[in-house]
Amino acid sequence: MADLDLVKRLGAGDHGLVVVAVARPSGTVSTSVVNAGVLDDPDSGEPRVGFVARGDAKKVAFVRSSGRAAVVFRSGWEWATVEGPARIVGRDSRDAAAYATLLRDIFKAAGGTHDDWDEYDRVMATEGRVAVLVEPQRITSN
Repeated sequence: MADLDLVKRLGAGDHGLVVVAVARPSGTVSTSVVNAGVLDDPDSGEPRVGFVARGDAKKVAFVRSSGRAAVVFRSGWEWATVEGPARIVGRDSRDAAAYATLLRDIFKAAGGTHDDWDEYDRVMATEGRVAVLVEPQRITSN
């Protein structure tokens, strides 16, 4: 049975690179490649799949309109998809330190490291990055 331990293992096996799928208002599917990982939701403490995106990215607009996302993790021929409700956490929704911590936590959960966290925080703020958190309502795998 697929679970978040499998998702974490697959994420680590491919440097956190995943495919995100979100419904467009037309009903067609938009996909893109991002880095994602599993972390605890800063508000509920429940596990979520998180990724960071530009606030003006189409995928963020589509998540806003549909309220859902699917994230596909893979390594070799093994894969797992996490589907569920998704929410966007922007800089305006929490204080600057909590916001920076959330973006850092997502980056680390996706296997990222950084030599200068202050620079990372500055770039994230300058680019208007937001966090997207997906509740693992359904996990499927091969």
